[in-house]
Amino acid sequence: MGCMFSQLASKFAFFPPSPPTYQIKKRDNGKLTVVSTSSSSSLPMPLADDNSLDVLLVDTKRNNKIVAFYLRNPYARLTVLYSHGNAADLGQLYDLFVQLKVNLRVNLIGYDYSGYGASTGKPSESNTYADIEAIYQCLQTEYGVSQEDLILYGQSVGSGPTLHLAAKLPRLRGVVLHSGILSGLRVLCHVKFSCCFDIYENINKIKKVKCPVLVIHGTEDDVVNWLHGNGLWKLAREPYEPLWIKGGGHCNLELFPDYIRHLCRFIHEMENITTEIRLKKIRQTLHLPKSSNNTPAAVDRCCSCRITADYCCSCRIKCWRPKCPECSFHSGFKCPCRPKCPGCLIPNCLGCCWRPKCLGCSIPNCIGCCWRPKCPGCSIPNCIGCCWRPKCPGCSIPNCIGCCWRPKCLGCSIPNCIGCCWRPKCLGCWIPSCITCCLLPKRLKCSRPSCRMNCFQWRCCAGTQS
Repeated sequence: MGCMFSQLASKFAFFPPSPPTYQIKKRDNGKLTVVSTSSSSSLPMPLADDNSLDVLLVDTKRNNKIVAFYLRNPYARLTVLYSHGNAADLGQLYDLFVQLKVNLRVNLIGYDYSGYGASTGKPSESNTYADIEAIYQCLQTEYGVSQEDLILYGQSVGSGPTLHLAAKLPRLRGVVLHSGILSGLRVLCHVKFSCCFDIYENINKIKKVKCPVLVIHGTEDDVVNWLHGNGLWKLAREPYEPLWIKGGGHCNLELFPDYIRHLCRFIHEMENITTEIRLKKIRQTLHLPKSSNNTPAAVDRCCSCRITADYCCSCRIKCWRPKCPECSFHSGFKCPCRPKCPGCLIPNCLGCCWRPKCLGCSIPNCIGCCWRPKCPGCSIPNCIGCCWRPKCPGCSIPNCIGCCWRPKCLGCSIPNCIGCCWRPKCLGCWIPSCITCCLLPKRLKCSRPSCRMNCFQWRCCAGTQS
């Protein structure tokens, strides 16, 4: 369903010139040449023997053949890939390409979308994406152009395929958006949301571009409102100083002097970006550490201010100090992720909470109180005069010498009982030291000691009475 809506939207979004303003013919030497089909003689066309122009016929992955013009400048250091607007083809833009090639001192390649000019196929959003990818691949294979030396230029509808490719190239040198759009639906209906049939959702893709972005827009543009260009500039990750041309419309910005002046300054600054600066920006974008050849002294020299911010106050370049993995602070001495005291939350708290605490009173290094061994009876530490001494099992008084620890009498339980139970007892009456009774020698027949009575009486005689 979404594909059907996208095809329907494409019918209202693309207006290729009909008939095309040029044709492609093959010369005797096998090279392609351009022939004008316009009745107007004012339309400039390339000469047949122009060696600075290459006419290319490039195959796309969607089985279309698209036409491209490659204009060579011998003094160029960069290459511009130009994606034109809606109602134009390469025949109408050739003169502009020559002016940009000369004034900007760049190599420039422009192409016609599928269904435009002499290109085959039908214009659609997916076809334009395949077209620009095929042109970029041609630049790599045929001309040896890397993404580090490439600047993408998108005008109006061409901002869609331009941002599509820019989002996939992390080392791109720069991007220029000329009267760019936030999305196709936002141009037609002035809404602030996207639908399934919306095309060229640049509002989402520009956030993925990792290179400087220059936005050029006219304040009196009645086709694509100036708010589109302002929105793209605000959403860019690395926005360059924009150019708002006062009184500029949608198709006449090239006529203003500020246009070529500002564009020349942007190209010049992109040329002066060295490989080292580009690598720094890439590392900052990808959050990678610096290479090993950068010595700590060089880092300290750059960051002499010892700040923990992203930018150094002296060189205004992002300095890659190692970051804390949790809080992303740059080597901060007061980094909150260092071990904190559980009590006061102060890191490296030596005089307070990091010392071992007393289990009883929670005071660190408590020497005179709770850390000493406590008495199990009274809970007083170092209790020497009380509970730690051995206790008497009878009265529970420690060191009980005069009472319970002395050996007790088995009869009366009084210790050191000399006058009573510890004396040898009489076997008969159990009275100790019984001299007058049981300890006296007994008679043979009478078991009673000192029996002075007549032993042959019936009361004491052990045998029968005689």
